[in-house]
Amino acid sequence: MMGVFKDITKYGKEELVYLRKLEMIKKPNLRILFWETTLRCNAMCKHCGSKAGINCNYEDELTTNEIKKSLYDISQKFDVKKMTLNVTGGEPLLRKDLFEVMKYAKVLGYNWVMTTNGTLIDEEMVKKLKDAGLSSLSISIDGTEKTHDAFRGKDGLYNKSINAIDLLKKANFLNHIMITTVVNKTNINELEELYEIVNGLDVKYWRIVNIDPIGRANENSDLMLDEEEYRYLFKFIKEKRKITKSFEVTTSCSHYFGFDYEEETREWMFNCIAGIEVGSILYNGDIFVCPNVERRPELIQGNVRKDNFADVWNKKFEVFRNIDRHKKCKECNECKDARYCLGDSLHTWDFENNKPKLCLSKIL
Repeated sequence: MMGVFKDITKYGKEELVYLRKLEMIKKPNLRILFWETTLRCNAMCKHCGSKAGINCNYEDELTTNEIKKSLYDISQKFDVKKMTLNVTGGEPLLRKDLFEVMKYAKVLGYNWVMTTNGTLIDEEMVKKLKDAGLSSLSISIDGTEKTHDAFRGKDGLYNKSINAIDLLKKANFLNHIMITTVVNKTNINELEELYEIVNGLDVKYWRIVNIDPIGRANENSDLMLDEEEYRYLFKFIKEKRKITKSFEVTTSCSHYFGFDYEEETREWMFNCIAGIEVGSILYNGDIFVCPNVERRPELIQGNVRKDNFADVWNKKFEVFRNIDRHKKCKECNECKDARYCLGDSLHTWDFENNKPKLCLSKIL
């Protein structure tokens, strides 16, 4: 009887999420705006969704004035004080005009956060980040020293990232620091050791995510987890969340995990909001959803060099707001969780074959 009651309670919450998504689609609300500053990077990470790296062509990058104009135009049509501007890359700190642009964004009212590998952060950089109004930051730690450096394609990156966290903690101006770990074949056996490392860094969040079959990870399929490893990973997250008090252990919004793991691994229920509450300006000005979604020509919605972002957001994006996408997939149609998963995340949807590339609900 208790099991039946648990099922009703659980799926009751998921039903509320489904109904909320129906309402969200009727009136999309841009809540998270990504600016992909560049595809240049001082690392060559084996999992990078945008295939950023040392040798990337960046001739088409938006100029300082172009991105400023775009941010201004958006501020005239949206309440940017209620929006998060997520600055990402590539490595954002490689843009020499980053602080000029972000100071301008701050004046316009944007709250901005950043994802970085942290390796370019020194004392001078910390001061610039503070002056530009950075509110929160995510730094990647993908294993112990040798594992991290091998995964990111360059020696010495681990120690630089750890040093950056120390410098930022001493400066004490951020709302929080998050450490993000992408779990793959090379580091899954280091999770307990990493837990102790993170525990000693005095950060607020440890975000543990599985490697996904996107971007450069498709060229490194040997890094993908098997079913036993997936189950170990999410059991690890679930158990650490119960016992950890000094920081919060969580995972990403990336996938629907199924009955036993949905609420146990993060604070919210799965709901892919790409194109509903999430949009992006890519390095070359393309108007898009989450930057990790496959960049197929037919999915690009416009370009800020010729289109007004707000007009595109309000008049296009229909392909991302299709709640029936999963109905093209036979396996999804036969799944009891399809109503709540809805084909899982857009960034791992196989647009060629109309099915998810990865179904963690089935695995877990």
